Amino acid sequence: MSASRNGLYLAAAAYTLWGAFPIYFKQLAGISADEILAHRIVWSVAFLASVLLALKRWAWIRAAVTSKKVMLAFAASALLLSLNWLIYIWAVNSNHVVDSSLGYFINPLVSILLGQWVFKERLRAMQWVAVGIATVGVLWLTWDAGKLPWIGLSLAVTFGLYGLMRKVAPLGALEGLALETTLLVPLALGWLAWLATQQPGALSTSSTTVSLLLLASGPITAIPLILFAAGARRISMANLGFMQYIAPSLQFAAGTLLYNEAVTGGKLTGFIIIWAALAVYTLESLWSQRVAASEPA
Repeated sequence: MSASRNGLYLAAAAYTLWGAFPIYFKQLAGISADEILAHRIVWSVAFLASVLLALKRWAWIRAAVTSKKVMLAFAASALLLSLNWLIYIWAVNSNHVVDSSLGYFINPLVSILLGQWVFKERLRAMQWVAVGIATVGVLWLTWDAGKLPWIGLSLAVTFGLYGLMRKVAPLGALEGLALETTLLVPLALGWLAWLATQQPGALSTSSTTVSLLLLASGPITAIPLILFAAGARRISMANLGFMQYIAPSLQFAAGTLLYNEAVTGGKLTGFIIIWAALAVYTLESLWSQRVAASEPA
């Protein structure tokens, strides 16, 4: 119970920080998404290396790099992570904050289904009802827009699969993220070098504030991911998925209240359906916990 409670706190902290990400990335709106992604990777590695050095936690490296299974697994999770980052950065800086928040509202559906298929986590009747309602919401949004909400679906699928892989990863939160970003850093450095041959890089042409924000992308990126990975190992995929409403709620508020993104009646209807699914699942979970607590040991 203590481990599960700690996992909930860690995951909640991660999701709250992610909820504030649109505010951060809007400050970098003049920089292309691919360049921001490359900087995130490079400065994340630098930050994580300094943390590992301070903690003297290097013993895991030899075993990890000599295991083909571990390297392949983390190469796959690194690819999923980088795709998720790229889509999200582009969406926020292209005035699709609300659409990106949809992805993280859909993500619980993905996490629940992955938990059911991969870990055979059994869902109760009302949990299946919640999944069904969320599916109706996605179908409504597709019909209303006349096309699949590809931004939201892409974010939901990449992050859902990433969460699954981190849940079963053989390395801890800090070590696993360090390995993922290290695998990506050659590509990131190569891309930044190529961009520099085309035009001056953002660090040399931006204001001091923007340059500092780029440098800060390491800890800003790494800290919530460490919290998330630590939390994911302690709670079920279903609970992990439905805690995720914190981040998209904050993102949705930012898109509508701070950045004045239009939300049509049809789109709002789809969001309300998905919010109803979240409400059903949350209330059912609270009721089940109350019943379990009232039963004799």
